[in-house]
Amino acid sequence: MASTVEIRTPGEAAHALAIKSGKGVIHFFSSTTSAQDNTIPAEDENVVKEILDIDLVRSFQHNIIGGSTVYADDGRVATISEVQATENGFSNGAMEGVEATNSSAQRIASEIPSKASSVGSSKSDRESSLESRDSVSSATTVEQTTVRAVTSDDIYNFVSSIWATLKQRVDREYSPFHYSGPSNAENALFIFGSDVGAFGEVIDAAKSGDAYAKAGVITARLYRPWLGAKLIATIPKSIKKLAVLEQIRRKTTKWGPLLLDLLTTLKSGPGGGVETIVGHQLGYIAPETVPQALRGVFQNLKSEKPIQNLEVGNSEGPAESDESYDPSQPKVESAYMKILNQIFGQRLYLANALGSENVGISAAVAATPEFGFGSLIARKQRRESFVDEIRSSASSKSFSKEANAALAKWAAAAGDDKKVNELADGLTKLLESDGGAKSKDLLSKKELFRKESSWLVGSDAWAYDLGNSGVHHVVASGENVNMLIIDSTPYSERAAADAARRKKDIGLYAMNYGNAYVASVAVYSSYTQVLQAMIEADQFDGPSVVVAYLPYFKEDDSPLTVLQETKKAVDLGYWPLYRWNPQNESKGEPNFSLDSERIKKELKDFLARDNHLTQLMKKHPEFSSSLSQDYGSEVRALQKRKAKDSYAQLLDGLFGAPLTVLFASDNGNAESLAKRLGNRGKARGLKTMVMAMEDYPLEDLPSEENIVILSSTAGQGEFPQNGRAFWEGIKDNTELDLATVNFSIFALGDSHYWPRKQDKHYYNKPGKDLDRVMANLGGKRLAEIGLGDDQDPDGYQTGYANWEPQIWTALGVDKVEGIPEEAPPITNEDIKLASNFLRGTIEEGLKDTSTMAISAPDQQLTKFHGTYMQDDRDLRDERKAAGLEPAYSFMIRCRLPGGVATPKQWIQMDDVSNNFGNETMKLTTRQTFQFHGVIKTKLKSAMQGINQSLMTTIAACGDVNRNVMCSSLPTASKYHRQVFACSAKISTHLLPATTAYHEIWLKDENDKKTQVAGDAVQDYEPLYGPTYLPRKFKITIAIPPHNDTDVYAHDVGLIAIKGKDGNLAGFNLLAGGGMGVTHNNKKTYPRTGSCLGYVSKEDVHIACEKVMLVQRDHGDRKNRKHARLKYTIDDMGVDVFRGKVEELWGKKFQKEQPFKFQSNIDTFGWQKDETGLNHFTFFIENGRIEDTAEFPMKTGLREIAKVHKGEFRLTGNQHLILSNVDDADLPLMKEMMAKYKLDNVQFSGMRLSSSACVAFPTCGLAMAESERYLPELISKLEGVLEENGMRQDSIVMRMTGCPNGCARPWLAEVAFVGKAYGAYNMYLGGGYHGQRLNKLYRSSIKEDEILDIMKPLLKRYSQERTEGERFGDFCIRIGMIKETTEGKTFHDDVAEEESDEE
Repeated sequence: MASTVEIRTPGEAAHALAIKSGKGVIHFFSSTTSAQDNTIPAEDENVVKEILDIDLVRSFQHNIIGGSTVYADDGRVATISEVQATENGFSNGAMEGVEATNSSAQRIASEIPSKASSVGSSKSDRESSLESRDSVSSATTVEQTTVRAVTSDDIYNFVSSIWATLKQRVDREYSPFHYSGPSNAENALFIFGSDVGAFGEVIDAAKSGDAYAKAGVITARLYRPWLGAKLIATIPKSIKKLAVLEQIRRKTTKWGPLLLDLLTTLKSGPGGGVETIVGHQLGYIAPETVPQALRGVFQNLKSEKPIQNLEVGNSEGPAESDESYDPSQPKVESAYMKILNQIFGQRLYLANALGSENVGISAAVAATPEFGFGSLIARKQRRESFVDEIRSSASSKSFSKEANAALAKWAAAAGDDKKVNELADGLTKLLESDGGAKSKDLLSKKELFRKESSWLVGSDAWAYDLGNSGVHHVVASGENVNMLIIDSTPYSERAAADAARRKKDIGLYAMNYGNAYVASVAVYSSYTQVLQAMIEADQFDGPSVVVAYLPYFKEDDSPLTVLQETKKAVDLGYWPLYRWNPQNESKGEPNFSLDSERIKKELKDFLARDNHLTQLMKKHPEFSSSLSQDYGSEVRALQKRKAKDSYAQLLDGLFGAPLTVLFASDNGNAESLAKRLGNRGKARGLKTMVMAMEDYPLEDLPSEENIVILSSTAGQGEFPQNGRAFWEGIKDNTELDLATVNFSIFALGDSHYWPRKQDKHYYNKPGKDLDRVMANLGGKRLAEIGLGDDQDPDGYQTGYANWEPQIWTALGVDKVEGIPEEAPPITNEDIKLASNFLRGTIEEGLKDTSTMAISAPDQQLTKFHGTYMQDDRDLRDERKAAGLEPAYSFMIRCRLPGGVATPKQWIQMDDVSNNFGNETMKLTTRQTFQFHGVIKTKLKSAMQGINQSLMTTIAACGDVNRNVMCSSLPTASKYHRQVFACSAKISTHLLPATTAYHEIWLKDENDKKTQVAGDAVQDYEPLYGPTYLPRKFKITIAIPPHNDTDVYAHDVGLIAIKGKDGNLAGFNLLAGGGMGVTHNNKKTYPRTGSCLGYVSKEDVHIACEKVMLVQRDHGDRKNRKHARLKYTIDDMGVDVFRGKVEELWGKKFQKEQPFKFQSNIDTFGWQKDETGLNHFTFFIENGRIEDTAEFPMKTGLREIAKVHKGEFRLTGNQHLILSNVDDADLPLMKEMMAKYKLDNVQFSGMRLSSSACVAFPTCGLAMAESERYLPELISKLEGVLEENGMRQDSIVMRMTGCPNGCARPWLAEVAFVGKAYGAYNMYLGGGYHGQRLNKLYRSSIKEDEILDIMKPLLKRYSQERTEGERFGDFCIRIGMIKETTEGKTFHDDVAEEESDEE
């Protein structure tokens, strides 16, 4: 192993190599690890001179080096000149120092400019290479000299020469890689640097029972260039497993460079017998802890599933010793302390609080549970004495009459905790008013007037020795003491923790006593459960133990890191959330409440045993008194039982047969089923593992005993993205032998997704293919393939319910009893309820820069704030292959009632898109601005920029009333202002009242408000309540004859009615419109609004409110696909719904007023209103505002906004109106519009009437392209329009990437709704005025089929239409499609009936 001599010698070699090669050489050396070594004599001076070649050094120092800079890489490379000799009749390019040559290469100590350099190519630089050509050693006659760069081979030759000299002179032998240890070792450690000697000494001294006994050590003497062939020759063939220790201070890649070098050499090439290579991150390790570190490394290496990148030692280096230990609470753990303060306030008493003054007691001792417990007992006795003192004082004459009465009342209620707490404040005030000496004495102990909530707070360090830590004494005492124990071990590091000793489960330990309240909580999983547990612990008469999870790696970890670790731990059952109250049984309530989905086996064992005891008492009541003795007796009985059953076995758990569950999921269904299957397997005693197919090492497949795979179907019968790698690896594999593998497949699909017979084989194709291949490879089916079909009564659950029991039967665990019911999944309603009025952990998540994402609950809550988290789907696969997280960013949507903005606001929105987004703006179908590509670190600044423009984003998304739309109506400005005023009034009236938006996004750095834990701000939502609405709620206003806002498509549609005086009189109110649909789910459908009647303009905001409140109270909160107002009205009936609104309102709707719509598209170009002002409607294709080389639209609009004096109006069809232009300003406006090509509206009528949603790349719901594809499709149809004289004819065409309907496709005359990438459902027959739904004509067709249908249909329309007949009406008249009369008939009589054949 390495000694100081060996460290010195590589140092000499490093210097010599630097001189010979002309390159910089790094010598890995640490004086710290050599500080205790024995002193060695200095190296022989002559040996040093010979190795370093002092003559060459002097020659090099006399050279002129041109163009030298202070930079490490100044564009020059080390070179060597090869001198060709001719005396012996041949030339030789051998390197200096290599024996058995009759010519030598001349070492030119110079550098030449590289091609990459932008400087240093001057004449002086070139000449410097010529001035150093004097020979420094004997040479033959030179005819030609060739100059080239130094190569890796040259480096190896140089260092070999140096090592040869060392061997000859000092008899020390070196090679690029060195192995020491038994020749037949199976495990080895690869390490180089300063720690080799320390590790080597411990391994040499290992005992036979040590994990690292008989292990070898490999180290690198020459790291760069990496010589893989030399490494392979060095490693004994017996080595099977290799642990790699890398000294990495700052990670820049997922895997360290040394690990990658070894993997490349040993896995890609003929790497001998090495089968497993496990990387470790090596930090500072004190000499005395080296054995423990080695034990952890080799235990990990030998484990069945070793952990990569396990940290060993302290990454920050050795800590400075501090003789005066002062315990402190980590900052991240303050969350639980704030909650305690929030709940109990002045009643809280922390017995072992840090910083307490305890005379003669050190801070470390004062923080222990023993000291705290003793303090609590003393505190209890002190209060008992205080109660006696009050009783005696109440009968004395030392107080005023009022004070005496109050004292007597308090003394009488001393046993009632609630009453004494209520009386405490009043009594204190009376004593303060009394002012006597006795009153002052009592006031000095006024905290005892309240029944204190006494707590001990500790860490998971108490769990290593329950007896000596004091935990045992507290639990066994039966005293009314509460313990809060915070466990900070991250889920990701659970396997590496406690390698030498087993941490006990304090909660399970306390539950075994039977006399303690126990709760397992995690504030970043369920805040409300923490509150509930702490309140119940305080109310419990006896010892209470609350074990709280707060995992963190470092004390400054962000809340999001803690949240991510918590979610993993809770989700996988490592940290189940539960509450155990043994006193509940006397109330007829269950002792145990599981508050999370999963539960670990050792806890399950305890519950099964406890349940057995309860059942035995019920079955044999004659033994009941013996079985249910008092708690003190039960403690002793449980202690005996603990010894009998083996406590260690209870903790470790006994698992049955292994079961591996893999999934490939694109929408989460297969993943959730797989996790549920794994959870149920654990409940049956199986050792289950659940993971994505892409994460599973295919080479492990033959060694599996039982494996089940669940896969959904994507695209054209393809595996989802996270299953494709697995499929590609197995589909043509002929080497896998699965003869010993039991398997089963469950496939999820939709038998109606591909309606044509020739496409039927796509139904559940991935699962069927996988089942066939695994059987062909010799696998044995546990059960026949299960097929989940979305068309079944309960969807895929129908097939799953038949398949799962077959798995349990095949594994012999179908008759297991006592399996607990699963907790329901967390829903949007749960998230809203627990969010503290939309706060959640949004603010904490925004501060975390380790990821560009936010937590899943916060993703739902941020919608209420006007922003969605997305990722760039164009980059998703590439980033995944590179091991990077998706390119997360955020979409922000403004709330802009009526779509009216000032020029200044336009400029400010342009700034937001440039400074914080992707430099484009989207004008949405809801008349507002939308920004994409805003990364998390810029999100708050973007929000503030929007609000500085006097806009907001609150309630632009989420389960609230969203942006209120209003017809743009450029030809009647006075009337528009009146209607627009109503839209603004409704918007303001229905805004959420929470202050969370201001606190999270708008407060400045000096705002001291705190939104978490003890200082949580509480809100009151008078309209919405804590759970807001069941689903989104949309309101729009249309002004006849223009239905440019699709008034029938919204939850509330208001049709403006003009009075006889020409002013706004009121509105016809429609309710129940909605566009969202799920493909092939006939329980979902679009719907047009039903008219409830007429309402005056003065009452319209109240009428909208009452409609919304009826939906709030009666909407479906269990099924979000059935939660919109349209389903509520259809379930109730229009008349019943109208009655409930009128009952709540206290008024009746009046009779519907007459109106007429003529169009639902925009009118482009210049128009003049009744006041003489001018308006120009720009064509903004699909609402995208951006600059291109051909069309600088965004810049042009910004320049116009700088001089415009009127306003901008965003339309519901994603276009823009330049409004209120005075005649005097017309020339300038027209000039600027022409300059930036903004005056062009000469597009086909179909293009002008088209609309598309965003879809790819940012929308996470998109199944196909939309915004980027629709313009191309229209271009391919415009030729037919030209040929048939229909270029100017308006045909409403819309496209969306999914069936959620953002572009309102179901009202278009022709619509395409994405179903898979490149495939669309085609709909025909919508009403031109937006008054009628269309109907499915063809399913899952691609572009060639679309063109084959549309081209002849358009030609026929041009030839056969009647005068004024619209395209949608024509399609119905000629029988192409049946008319849709209402939403409930949307799926009836479709042109292409979907067949059940496969």
